[in-house]
Parts: sequence; C-alpha cells; structure tokens
Amino acid sequence: MGLFCYEFSLFVIACSMAVVASGSFYQDFDLTWGDRRAKIFNGGQLLSLSLDKVSGSGFQSKKEYLFGRIDMQLKLVAGNSAGTVTAYYLSSQGPTHDEIDFEFLGNLSGDPYILHTNVFTQGKGNREQQFYLWFDPTRNFHTYSIIWNPQHIIFLVDSIPIRVFKNAESIGVPFPKSQPMRIYSSLWNADDWATRGGLVKTDWTKAPFTAYYRNFKANAWSYGTSSCGSKPSSAFSYGAWKTNELDAPSRRRLRWVQKYFMIYNYCTDLRRFPQGPPPECK
Repeated sequence: MGLFCYEFSLFVIACSMAVVASGSFYQDFDLTWGDRRAKIFNGGQLLSLSLDKVSGSGFQSKKEYLFGRIDMQLKLVAGNSAGTVTAYYLSSQGPTHDEIDFEFLGNLSGDPYILHTNVFTQGKGNREQQFYLWFDPTRNFHTYSIIWNPQHIIFLVDSIPIRVFKNAESIGVPFPKSQPMRIYSSLWNADDWATRGGLVKTDWTKAPFTAYYRNFKANAWSYGTSSCGSKPSSAFSYGAWKTNELDAPSRRRLRWVQKYFMIYNYCTDLRRFPQGPPPECK
C-alpha cells in the first residue's frame, strides 16, 4: 500500500466526514472574546473584529478539521495600523500542538503590511517566512487560503501560492497530520514587536481598529462527526490529496512571489542558524 493510501485510510478510520461549508458565520463560528468588539452582521455573511485600548477580539470555528482547503476573505485594518496584528490560523491545542499561521503585521499609513507565516509541529515553530503583498489589503477583500494534506501545506493569496511546506518526515522533521485543528482569528495589540521590532507603537487616537471577514469556505474533512468512511465531496479535488507538486503555472507564480515579495526566510538566516539551516530547508 502506498504512503498516501495508508495515511488516507488512517484518518478515514478516525471517523471524519467531508464537508463543504460556505454558509453563515453564525453557523460556522463562535465569537470567543472581546465582548461586543466581535460582530456578525448582514445576515451572517459578514464578520468584524475590533481592537481598542481596552481589548482586542477573536473568534473560532465550531468544527475541527483534519486536512482540506480553507478559504477566507479578509479586509485588513486601514490607515495607521502600526502595532496591530490580525491573526488567521489553524491550530490544535496543548503543549505539543500543531499550527498553520497567517499573521498580518500592521504598519504606518502608506507603509506596506507584512504577511507573516509560520508552521508549528508538536509545539515547535520557528519556521517563519514573511512577505509584502502586491496590493493594498485594506482597500478590498482578498482571499487567504490554506491547503493541508498529508504531503504538504500550501499558503495562497488570491489563489497564488506563496509558500509550500512539504512533509519531510523521512529526514526526521515532524509534520502536522494527526491532530485536528480549529480555525481561529484575532485582532490584538502587539506593539512590543509587530512594527519595526517594537519601535513603532500603536496610536490609540486612531482606535477602534477594525478588520472584516466574508466568504468563508471549508472544503475539508470535519473531524469527530458520527459518520465514518465518507469520501470527499465531488467539489473536493481528490488529486490535490495525491500530488506533492504544484502544476507548472503555480510553480511560476510561487517563484515570482518568493523572488519579488519575500522579505524574510528562516531557511537563509545564517545568524539564527550558524550551524546550518534546519533539515527541511536543505
């Protein structure tokens, strides 16, 4: 039996079920903190998070997922967003948790946001890659996606791949494949580090800071349902589960992003890793 088929069988045995969720924020998410700073409106089609000097806010998915594609459209905090962080990520719980991160680091008016990505496996992260975006993420909604299967994790912006983290268990690198994760998002103050290493502080005269969300879609396996052995829905691309490679146009777009918009890559940080880069980088 091939590696893919073996791992696929294991997680089907875990009683998961394929779902395509693109309904209401009321149906799919809980507002978890921030009191009235987190809001769902427009009949459940729009969600907002706000930050003021007292508190930020956040939400999480009602369901846990084990593999799939997650899409969310975000419009980030406009104007002077320095010191703020809008986080949108998948995570399990506990000291050996797995996590797949998008974090949007605010900046002074006119200066670009930084998109910070990271992958945690068994509680260990330190796999940061950072990017500028090729558009203003505060003017319109843009789609931020995660594809997660037993072979790789792909980060996408408007369906353009910006990062691929491949399964390197064969050389001893843990890969997140056994812990189901919820979707989380939060807007919070991180002016001790978020903008220019903490040199630029949050300007509270500009508060409240607000980010908006719409068009959530989870083409994924919902974990812990009562149905076992279900196959992915017809809308799910089964080929994406089997292949470990992007197609040629996607590889070209990935190279374009990494050449022109990547501003930090842990794999090339020799000051941080003087003994050589981590094994998955080689």
